[in-house]
Order: sequence, then structure tokens, then C-alpha cells
Amino acid sequence: MKKNIKINKQRLMRDISMLMLTASSVTLIPSVTAQENAPMEEVIAVGIRHSLEAAVDAKRNEDRIVDAVVAEDIGKLPDNNVAEALQRVTGVSINRDFGVGSEVSIRGLKQNRVEINGRSTLGDGRNGINFQDFPADFLSKVEVIKSPTPEMIEGALGGTISLVTARPLDLNAPLATVSIQGEYADKANHWAPIFNTSFGDSWDLGSAGTFGAMASISYQDRTLSRDESLLQLAVGPVDFNNDGVIDDADAASNTPSGNYVYGREHTYNPHTERRERTAFNVALQWAPASGQGMFYVDLNATERSGDQEAFSILHIGGTPVTIPGETYEDSDGQLQNFLYEEVLPIQTSASNFRNTDSYSHAFGGEWNFTENLKVSAEFATAESDTYEPKSEFRFRGIDQSLEGDGHIDANEWYVPVIFENSSSSAPVVDFTDGYVFTNQQNQAFRRYEDTRTYITNQEDAFRLDFEYTEPFDLEWVSAVKTGFRFTERDFEQNQRQFRLTNIYKNLLDSEGNPDIIWMEDIAALFPSAITTYHFNDAFEHTGTRGAYELAAISAFDVGLLQDQEATFNIVKQLLEGTNYAIEGDLDENLEYMESGFSAITEETSAFYLQANLDFGDVRAIIGGRYVKTDIESSAYQNVDGLYEIVTDGTSYDDFLPSVNVTWNLSEDTLLRFAAGKVMRRADFNELSPAYQFRDAYIAADRGNPELEPYRATQYDISAEHYWGEGNMLSAAVFYKDVASFLKTTSECANLPEIVRTLSNTDDYEKICLWNVDGPIQYADADTPIEEMGIETDFVTNGEQGKVQGFELGYQQSFDFLPGFWSGLGLSANYTYSDSEDPDGVPLEDISKDTFNAQLYYEYEGLGIRLAYTFRDRFLDNNDTKRVRPLGVSVGADPEDPTLGNDYREDLQQLDLSATYDIGDHITLVAHITNLTAEPTINTGANGTVFQIMETDRRYAFGLRARF
Repeated sequence: MKKNIKINKQRLMRDISMLMLTASSVTLIPSVTAQENAPMEEVIAVGIRHSLEAAVDAKRNEDRIVDAVVAEDIGKLPDNNVAEALQRVTGVSINRDFGVGSEVSIRGLKQNRVEINGRSTLGDGRNGINFQDFPADFLSKVEVIKSPTPEMIEGALGGTISLVTARPLDLNAPLATVSIQGEYADKANHWAPIFNTSFGDSWDLGSAGTFGAMASISYQDRTLSRDESLLQLAVGPVDFNNDGVIDDADAASNTPSGNYVYGREHTYNPHTERRERTAFNVALQWAPASGQGMFYVDLNATERSGDQEAFSILHIGGTPVTIPGETYEDSDGQLQNFLYEEVLPIQTSASNFRNTDSYSHAFGGEWNFTENLKVSAEFATAESDTYEPKSEFRFRGIDQSLEGDGHIDANEWYVPVIFENSSSSAPVVDFTDGYVFTNQQNQAFRRYEDTRTYITNQEDAFRLDFEYTEPFDLEWVSAVKTGFRFTERDFEQNQRQFRLTNIYKNLLDSEGNPDIIWMEDIAALFPSAITTYHFNDAFEHTGTRGAYELAAISAFDVGLLQDQEATFNIVKQLLEGTNYAIEGDLDENLEYMESGFSAITEETSAFYLQANLDFGDVRAIIGGRYVKTDIESSAYQNVDGLYEIVTDGTSYDDFLPSVNVTWNLSEDTLLRFAAGKVMRRADFNELSPAYQFRDAYIAADRGNPELEPYRATQYDISAEHYWGEGNMLSAAVFYKDVASFLKTTSECANLPEIVRTLSNTDDYEKICLWNVDGPIQYADADTPIEEMGIETDFVTNGEQGKVQGFELGYQQSFDFLPGFWSGLGLSANYTYSDSEDPDGVPLEDISKDTFNAQLYYEYEGLGIRLAYTFRDRFLDNNDTKRVRPLGVSVGADPEDPTLGNDYREDLQQLDLSATYDIGDHITLVAHITNLTAEPTINTGANGTVFQIMETDRRYAFGLRARF
């Protein structure tokens, strides 16, 4: 194993403080580190233990409340994903997409700022780049900054996540690293290549100064799978004793209302997703021989592409019928093991994937005009371009025998099913007729859709900063900093769509007679278009409670569906000579969707003034930041039958004072206090007045261009004790008073042009009535289409909320133990968070208890780490349509504030990693992610399960070389 060179503590304190301020502040731009930091080999840790020790040193030498994850070596964070590395940090929890870390919460708040080397990163929204899109191998360190300072860029409600890359002028020798791994995803049964390489060097040009260059490239091509069981939870009385009358004798015993909770619309959603990611990072630096300044160019770009194979296999309708001697009520008041005598099979083949190209570039520099005055400037530009194609091919159950007998009714194909839910595995879905979804005779072509969404998010930013050290010869003022920052942000979304719906119901042949296109007809005409899928490994880790007869389907081939042109031509041929006949090619038929357009322009200007004070054992950072924001939002709206672009907007300003105080109680014990005001602007979808339709155009989301930002006042107190090499014990108390959480409410919008042409009116029981006052009511089979509306969720500035709690951290290497036992070490932390809104309901995404632990062993070239993370039940969404009838009162209280509350049950994950050094330059690496294959389970407010998701256990093996 390599050993660290002995470090001068005072120099390390100066250098790490400068590096941290560089990564997250306005004044100290990334180039500062190249001139003033120690050579990289003095501060870059090698191995698990040294990574943890460096993270503790970074925390200790900061003047803010900061936690960090430091690379084990150049281009090697402890985890292969940025979010998964951050989940080890005190106060941080993450959410995953297909089992891969994608989203980070800091002390329960998702509204954070993600930056790279102190500048913006962009994704589809306000939170910055998706962590799945950014290679962890580019980073030397990731910081989580929990207490702001005036020089930091505003926009973080929870905290700032600062991504720090290696810098070429930090190198004192040429660098070359290569990492090659293969990752196996067990559900997808797929090996994925993962390749990363970095090269860097610096050159002394004599009187022309010093020039450095560093480049990194990353490539990944993985395939992931996810199984999802999904229900709609209904609430109501049930004729439990089957006497034909519902009375008190039938009431549920375990609910306050006597109503039962029962599952309906049982759905199986298997997904397989292929993701290919290519990324590069280039850093160029030049410093004059005089040492007076530094100039740099940073270039960073990521391309994400791929596709998805998805199915939605479900049934709708039916009334619960109890089975004598077998149906029972569980402890949550849920009806179990009952029968639906008539349900309608419905199925969909789908493909939907987010393709994104993003970049973040910067040019800047700094110059020391005097020994005391330093001026720095930077121009940065960032952009994210997303193209998301979505294709669907749907069938609906129609009884072909009834059609053949000339019946004039809907002739829907009804089948019986027995259902029993489970709290930990997939439920029982047992059709009397077996795997009904493989029946091609009774599946009628229902709908085809090709939708393309284009999102562009672009920001230009310029900042100018001044730092004056020891002003007026005041020894207790180490520096005064001030500066300006200006940004222009443009966000735009556009959609094109080709969509045919209700084909089975409205199709007429060339002679004007009703007609139906059966699945078996499509299979006869286009043999490759219909495929029978058997998901024999459905829920292979979680298991099923019993028969699960949703796990086989005959459907439109989803691989063919991804070929949009080929699928369009098949549909065109199928409909030739009918009233649905198509003229022209696909591009000619893709209609521009005015309802999918939104454009937001945002301009901000900021000024800050900051003083760094030093009273010996007490250091402080005080000051304030003033920010002005101007926002304009545009969307098409129907004005007298014509679509016109309507623009609205708002302006607001904020003054954000802050103070950070660090008191050295002794050489090894620190006490910190921080207070400040923070703000976070609403996300773009929350600002856009455009309707974002979903659920087959029977529901929508809509923003509000006049939204004020999130605003909060926060306080932190922490105590930290350090001993030995990288050992630490810490405790912190935090309180955040959020004055303006956004609130989602619903209304039934009268949009007749959408209902008539796009809404799936067959799902009438989910369609709202726009002309009814009071709580939202829904249609029935006899409701005229003129009375049907679109159930629309929109956001407003809500009331006050609070988040409070404490954090505990402990880290120690047991190097005092004899021999090989000295390689043991432990890092653990615990966070308690308590939150509530004015109704007493917890805030979203905040677990009361979060715990992380890393037990590691590192000795004579062998490194092993076992990492465990746990977070307990939390509110995932305060209003989920599938559980909207359910609250803790189970129908007893129509004003129940927990109606629609969607909770995610306890989450835990165990990861294992190992390394072995072969000489000084080659290291073998291995990782197992989600070792115990834990599922993700969501429930209603009373604990009834409605969603279970299972993802891959991932194994990675490879080697890393450094020269």
C-alpha cells in the first residue's frame, strides 16, 4: 500500500480551506487551487482508510458546516455513483431509479443546488444534473455544504452539493489512470462495460509561465430491469356475509369508519432499460512566471442515450365478492382473498426513455494586483438538451364470440380473478381462466401513440469578485470579500405527437360497417409484430404470495415499437381503407402540441459582502447576499377557440444574511454555530401554466408563473472532537423554518377540446365532473361527455413548515490493534429529523431516522468495505391518485389531511466492495450493490401496500491502473 507523505497541519488547513471555498463560492473560482494548494499527492488519499481520513480533515479545517466524500485515488470515489457515495454522509439520504442513485436529499429536503467547481450544472429541472448522468470517476471530492456563506451562489434549500474535479497544475508528475470494469445486473442478466481514463501533466515554460492540461473520458453501457406491482386502493363498504344487504354486520372491525380497504386495478409493470453514457472532462490552466495570477478553461460534457422496454398489464372494474370461509380482514382493515367476478383485461406495450446531452463550460482567471487585493472573474455557460420519445401500443379486452353473434353492446371481455395482497411480496392475482393476457383472440387494437418531448435548459453566468486581505491592518479581519453575479436562464419545452385512440370502438370499414382489428389479425399479417412474453423470473428476489397470472402476455413487440417509423407503417397498413386511414409519412403526421409548449426566461443579479474574522480561537464568516429575480413564463392557451401564446411572470428580491462561527475549545475540539436565510426558486414545471397531461388525458399537472420561491431561516449548532489520524466524534442540532412550502391542490378543468379528442372516456369512473361544486366528483357510464373535465393538479404558495433534528457521527480506525487487526475501522452516523406542515402531516421525503455505517478492513494491499444504509418510513407524495380515497380515517373524515398520502416504507441496502493491490500500479476491484436485493414498498396512510418495486442486484469486477 502507498503511504501518505507527512503533512504540515497549518499548510493543510490553509490549502483545504482554500479548496473548499473554491468549489462552492463566488470569489475563489476553481483556478485558485492550482496556484495555492499543495501538490496533489499530499492531499489525495489512497485507499478506503485514507479516503475517510481526508474527509474528516476536510470537515475539521472548514469554517462552515460541511461534510465530504474524498476519492480513494484520482478518479476513484468510494462508490461508482455520486449519489450512492453521498448517502454515506451524515444527514444525506437518496432516492433511486432502477436501483441506481439519482436524487439526493439533505436533511430531508430535495431542493438543493448541484454545482461543479463552483458553477452550475443543468438537467431538465432546477436541481442540476441527474447523478446517473455524471461519472463519479471524474471527481476528487464531493462536498455537502449545510450552512451558507454570502459568497456562495443562492438556490439551495437543503444544502449545496459541490462536485470538485482534479486540477492539472496540482500535479507534480505526469498522470495516467485507467479503470476497466464489467458490471452484471442479475435481473436483466446483462454484463455492462464501464471504462474510465484520465491523463494529465503540467509543463514549466520558463519565463512564459506554467501550463497544465488534464482530460478524462468515461463510457458506460448498462442494461437494468425493474419489476413493479401496482394497485389502486379503494375504500368502501362490502357485503362481507354475502346476504345481499350491506349493514352493520358487514362492517370492518379494524378501521375507524367500518369501511374496508381493498385493492383493484391490479397491475404488473415489467421494465428493461438500456443506458449508454459517454462523458468527458477537460481542464486547461496557465499561470504566469510571476505567480500573480491564474487563467483556466474547464470543459465538461455528458451524453446519455438508450431505450426502454415496458409493459403495463392490468385489469379494471369489478365489485369485491367475498369467498365464504376464505375471505378475511387483516389488521389494517384490508379485505383479503376475495373474488372479482368480472374484470376487464387491458394491456400496453411501451417505450419511453430520456436522452440527454449536457455540458458545463467555463473560462476564468484571477489576478493579484497587490499583496492584499485579488480580483477574479469567470464566464460560465451550461446547457441540457433532452429528447424523450414515448411510444405506446394498446389492446383492450373484447369478447370476439359476442361480436360474432352480432351483439350491439360494448361486448367487453370479462373474466373472474381472485386477489390477495401482501405486505412484502407481489400479491396473488389468480385468474380462473389462467394467463388470460396470452389470449390473442379477445384482444382488440385500442390505441397507438407516438409522442416526442424536447426540453432545452440553458444558463449563462458571469461573476466578478474581489478579495482584500487584512484591510486597514486589522489583525482580526483576515479578509473582506465582495462581488457580483449575473445570470440568464432560458427553459423551453416542445412536443410533437401522433395519436389514434378508441380504434376498437369507432373503427368503420370501407363500407361504413363497424370493424375491429384483433391481435390475432395483426399476428397473421405481421408475424414479427406480436410476441408472447413469459416473465418467469418476475419478482425473483421478493417473491410472490401465490399465483401471479399477470406475468405472461402476448403483446405488440416492444423492440419493434422502438422503431417508430416501422411501427407507424404497420399501423398505416392496418387502417388502410377505414375511417382511420392515414395519409403521408410519420413526420407529416406528427402534430405540434400547443398544450405541450412552455417557455421560461429568468434573469438574476446578485451582490454580496462578506467579512472573514479571526480572533485566534474563534473564527467567523459574516455578511449578506442580495438577489433579484425576474421570471417570465409563456404557454399556449385557448382564447375563443384559437391557441395563442400568453405570457405572465413575477419579480422578487431577497436579502440573505448569514453567520458561521467556529470556536476552538481546544486543539482537538470545535464548537460551531451557523444561522442564515436561504431561498430556492420554484422548478420550471411548477412555473409553467401549460397543461402536462397524463393518465390517457384524463388528468393533468399545471404550474403557476406567479409562484414565490421557497424561503427558509435555518440554525445549526455542532460540536466536533478529533483524535489520532482521521478519528472523529461529532454531534449537531439543526432547525429550519420554511416559510413558503409549495402546496398542490386539485380542480376539475373544463377543457372540452381535450376531452372530445384525446381523453380516454372509457375510464369514466376516473374522469372528473367540471360543473360540480365542492369536492371533486367523478363520472359514471351515463355521464354526457360535455360534463367531463380534466382533473388538474396545480401548485400555490403554501403555509409554513418546519424541519428540526440532530445528527451524530463517529469515525475511528482501529490502528491501535495488533498486527492484521489494525486494518479494521468504522464510520457511522445517525440523523433524526422531525417535520410537519400546518395540518400536522410530515413533509415529503423526510425520514425520522436515518442510519449509515461503513465497516472496513485495509491491510497490506487488501481493502474490504461493508456499507449499510437505512432510512425509515417517509411521506413520498402527499397526494397520489391511486391512494386518494384512503387516509388514516379510512373514509370517516372527508377533511382527513392524510387523504392520498403515499408513504415509502423502511429502506435499507447493504453494499460490499473490495480492492487488492498488485504492485504499486495495478488494483483489482469488485463491488456488489444491493447485496440482499431489498425491494421498495409504498403504502397508503394506514399502511396498506399498493406498490412494490424490485430492481437488480449489481456485481462489478475489474481493475484500475495508475501510472
